[in-house]
Amino acid sequence: MIKTSFDGPAIALLIGLCMLFGLNQTVVKFGLEGVSPLMQAGLRSAGASLLLMMWMVCRGEKIFRDDGAFWWGVLLGVLFAIEFLLIYIALTLTTASHTTIFLYTSPFIVALGIYLFVPDESLQRSQVVGLLIAFVGVFFAFRDSIAGEASLLGDSMALAAAFFWGATTVVLKASPQRHQSPSRVLLYQLVVSALALPLLSWLLDEPGITNLTSMVIGSLLFQTVLMAFAGYLAWFWLLSHYPASKVASFTFLTPLFGVLFAWLILDEQISLDMLGALLLVALGIYLVNKPGKRVVAE
Repeated sequence: MIKTSFDGPAIALLIGLCMLFGLNQTVVKFGLEGVSPLMQAGLRSAGASLLLMMWMVCRGEKIFRDDGAFWWGVLLGVLFAIEFLLIYIALTLTTASHTTIFLYTSPFIVALGIYLFVPDESLQRSQVVGLLIAFVGVFFAFRDSIAGEASLLGDSMALAAAFFWGATTVVLKASPQRHQSPSRVLLYQLVVSALALPLLSWLLDEPGITNLTSMVIGSLLFQTVLMAFAGYLAWFWLLSHYPASKVASFTFLTPLFGVLFAWLILDEQISLDMLGALLLVALGIYLVNKPGKRVVAE
């Protein structure tokens, strides 16, 4: 049953998840000190896959069954793997704060993609304004890349990751996968990336695991247990109990938390261009997910 409004625990969970997602890029930075990027992303997905399978078994949900959407699930997994390949490599090249801002341009890609490829969808006036504001924010972020400590290549990879994240969401909404349970949708993505990313790490001759300190192990556990398993499941639970638009409207908090944690923990500097980009992207996310009057429809 879908509830029409949030209660106190739901709001607390939403804010907590936005903090968790915002912290993730900073935590990955610590993991990169002992595990190469693609291997780290693959280990994260592999561990989360095992935890998710155990969760499904405990709930009586079949892991292996003919759901009629296998190849769509594989496609989602490939898009998911490419997204995290780009994110983890971007984090070796640019700052965690820049990665977070560019990555969270994904809601705008979703808004455009759903309008173009999902029947009976439309762009609302607030979404159009939000898209325009976000594009201005991206301009400021790239300007900061050229003038500051961040890498233009790394920022471009983070923006490309946002595209693949958005593409994953659009494919999910436009394919038979939308009828699958949240755990099954997530399982496809985790299993494919768990197989593909370590293989790519080996093919690209990455060093793999080089220095398993307590901080590196803690980073891997955070990414696996809290982020890829518990965080995603909690997010899907919210989407199954509350209107998706209301849940999504909270995502504007994530880049705010992401930049805050990068500043507090990694001592990353925040320029005026960076601050402007952050505020514009956050405002754009809010407007894209805010109900409003429809202005474009098919």
